[in-house]
Amino acid sequence: MPDLPFVRPLGLAILSLLTAAPAAAELQPPNVVFIIADDLGYGDLGCFGSSKIDTPHIDAIAERGMKLTAHYAGNAVCAPSRYVLMTGLHPGRSEVRSNREIQPEGQWPIDDATITLAERFASHGYVCGAFGKWGLGGPDTHGEPLAQGFDRFFGYNCQRIAHNFYPIALWSDRERVGLQNPSFSAYGKLGPNEDPSDPASYERFRGPDYSADLIAEQAVAFVEKNAGTPFFLFHPTTIPHLALQAPADAVARYADAPERASDYGDDPPYPGGRGYTPAFAPHATYAAMVSRMDDHVGQIVAALEANGVLDNTYIVFTSDNGPAAQGSAGTDSDWFGSRGQVNGQTLRGYKGELYEGGIRVPTVVAGPGIEPGSESDRITGFEDWTPTLLELVGGADWSTDLRSHVGDLDGVSFAPTLRGTEQSPRPPLYREFAGYGGQQAVWDGRWKAYRGKLSKQKPSEQPRDWELYDLSADPGETTDVAADHPDVVGRIDAFAADEHQPSDVFPIRVLDR
Repeated sequence: MPDLPFVRPLGLAILSLLTAAPAAAELQPPNVVFIIADDLGYGDLGCFGSSKIDTPHIDAIAERGMKLTAHYAGNAVCAPSRYVLMTGLHPGRSEVRSNREIQPEGQWPIDDATITLAERFASHGYVCGAFGKWGLGGPDTHGEPLAQGFDRFFGYNCQRIAHNFYPIALWSDRERVGLQNPSFSAYGKLGPNEDPSDPASYERFRGPDYSADLIAEQAVAFVEKNAGTPFFLFHPTTIPHLALQAPADAVARYADAPERASDYGDDPPYPGGRGYTPAFAPHATYAAMVSRMDDHVGQIVAALEANGVLDNTYIVFTSDNGPAAQGSAGTDSDWFGSRGQVNGQTLRGYKGELYEGGIRVPTVVAGPGIEPGSESDRITGFEDWTPTLLELVGGADWSTDLRSHVGDLDGVSFAPTLRGTEQSPRPPLYREFAGYGGQQAVWDGRWKAYRGKLSKQKPSEQPRDWELYDLSADPGETTDVAADHPDVVGRIDAFAADEHQPSDVFPIRVLDR
């Protein structure tokens, strides 16, 4: 592997690191660190109710800033969700509306003419770095990170390759750099002569180079190198997406801890066969992955503090969609309570669904002007980050940019909410998803409308009826009240028809008439 900047692990960051930084940092525009977990559920963080997984560093960001309890990912799976974040466009106007791989490596690319969040930052002198899983345009396409406003990239370009945390190579800018890991499939299973009860049978699905560690090191190196100039650090980590893989010391943190025995003492192996690699202790491995990610967040925060820029940096942590479906490749989302609860009700659905469990995501944000320990239940979505971040970091100097582009965006700034100022409710939030059968959803105040299986319909048919839920009383979406509120359904139906634009690449034929 070619020499890359190596960062010695900085250890556990603690809440005291989230305090004062030198006043000199305030002389330049604020930095932005945006961290996205991969398939992390609403209930997988301590600050959102988890009692089975330790996430002290992310919890510390919540203590220093604001929890967003009604924040919605861009879509229900990886690529289309990240597209919404990068462009400020909702899925009804997106180029990327589902996952679609382009061989030999990469996914459907962002168009060259599309303005990304990184390009907006770069136009104002920010240095931009992306570290983790891209998935919005393969190597040698106009969608790859360095063609979309980023000055530095390290990680996976392709989502499929990112299913293995011990790959044989990663991308450093436009160079594919080899790692020391053996070559094996991320979809393997134990052989007939391998004992599922023997931990040694699983060791061939590990290697010396855990990709998430290497990626976090490069993110820290980016902070070290660019602390003297405004920067945008985008860290779309691969954790905790399948496969269930983590270094042995990380798994031992749960599997071998006496105080964890009541939770992790009975942890039957997953030998493979239902997708992705086997895992000897799947519960402990999932928890280990999330805590490893939390350690990485702590390392980034510690680097910000050590370089005197923490107090002048906005830090956002969120997830790209909800947790993997129960039982997928050794996962146990229900055991962990990954879907989370709101007002005592478990959120409905998993990754791939536009029900709440598949798209409402745990989100915390800290930075200048945000009240420590605050919380907001304002409905917000990934498309809202572009105008919000422009307003937060740009001030008067960016007002022209914000005005000139706001007509091209579907997002609505919630910077006033983050700063503690009263805002009127957000206009309706729109989602559609061409995958998983074809789905639509609309959030309109307390109301949530949903319909699915649209791709199974013929273009000549009428779209299926909407389901309607009153999220203020029924966040678990248990009772369809559409028949009782035809006026609400009619209003939402008209709104959704206006927001959907046909797509030749990701069609929902019954809507494309």
